[in-house]
Amino acid sequence: MKDAFGLSVPEGLKEVCDPSRCALILYDMQNGIVPQIAEGQTVLKRCEQLLSAARTAGFRIFFTRHLFLPNRATGVGQLRRAMVWQRQSDPAKTRPFITQGSTAWQIVPELAPQEDEVVIDKITMSAFEGTFLNIALRDAQLEAFIIAGIALEVGIEPTVRQGLDLNYLPIVVTDACGSKTAEVKERSLATLTDTGEVMTCDTTELLAAMQH
Repeated sequence: MKDAFGLSVPEGLKEVCDPSRCALILYDMQNGIVPQIAEGQTVLKRCEQLLSAARTAGFRIFFTRHLFLPNRATGVGQLRRAMVWQRQSDPAKTRPFITQGSTAWQIVPELAPQEDEVVIDKITMSAFEGTFLNIALRDAQLEAFIIAGIALEVGIEPTVRQGLDLNYLPIVVTDACGSKTAEVKERSLATLTDTGEVMTCDTTELLAAMQH
């Protein structure tokens, strides 16, 4: 830890992974999303480990949960995304993939949020856009977050990038983040780590750092 101008600036992973300054975000670990990727169950097991350790250590815990608006309520950007994702040329023939209240929308039972944990619903890729996440973290005087879940290239990367713009210190748990393919994951991690601002580690390293 380096002190300057009345502030303590953390340098290493263990300094950042303190419940007084850091939260855990589990990204879109939903019934309708985890089975979509080949490594879904592996990522789930790692997220279970992270969640258990975070609960034991007293970290604030946030879950994100994606949903799609009904077609009649959605806009151009979301309809076009549906066309691309569903390989459909006619927007009227797309369907909302995960609807609010559906089984697919729910967090997987293995990670069921507890009463004192927060679930954030969103229709965006970044967990900060259009949600109360930033306000909640700022109000608790947190300056960093650990993030894991699915999918790295789709939503975790935008969340991390917006987190950097908001001057948070992001920690990406690489083996607890799922991607469509290994190549896509490698490419996403390479772009995230290029500037050196994003901390990355595996689950074993993170669990060790969380033990104060």
